[in-house]
Amino acid sequence: MSSLLLVLAIAAGFEALLAQKAPEKMVFPSKMGNVTFDHPAHVKRANNDCAACHDKLFPQSTAPLNYKAGIHKTAEAAKTSCGGCHNPGGAAFETKGNCAKCHVKT
Repeated sequence: MSSLLLVLAIAAGFEALLAQKAPEKMVFPSKMGNVTFDHPAHVKRANNDCAACHDKLFPQSTAPLNYKAGIHKTAEAAKTSCGGCHNPGGAAFETKGNCAKCHVKT
C-alpha cells in the first residue's frame, strides 16, 4: 500500500511541474553581454520533447539558475546545462568562437 502512495505522490508532483508555464525568455546577466534563453525556440528544436533537457540537463524548478563566469569549458566537458548540446560535435553550435550568438551587449 505504501508503494502505491509513493507512486501517486510522484505522479502528482510530476503533474504539478507540467502544469507550470515555462517562461518564454530567461535573461542571464553577464559582463560579456546578457544571455537571453528563448525557451520556445529550444522546445521547437527538441520536437516538443521536454525530456530532452528536463531533468537531465536542467531541473524543472522555479529556483533561480545561478550560472557563473567560466561555465562554458566545464559544461561542455561534462555535457551539462547548455553544454549538453552546445559542445564540439554536439547537437548545436559549440560556444568557442560563437560568443555573439548568445552574449548581447546593450
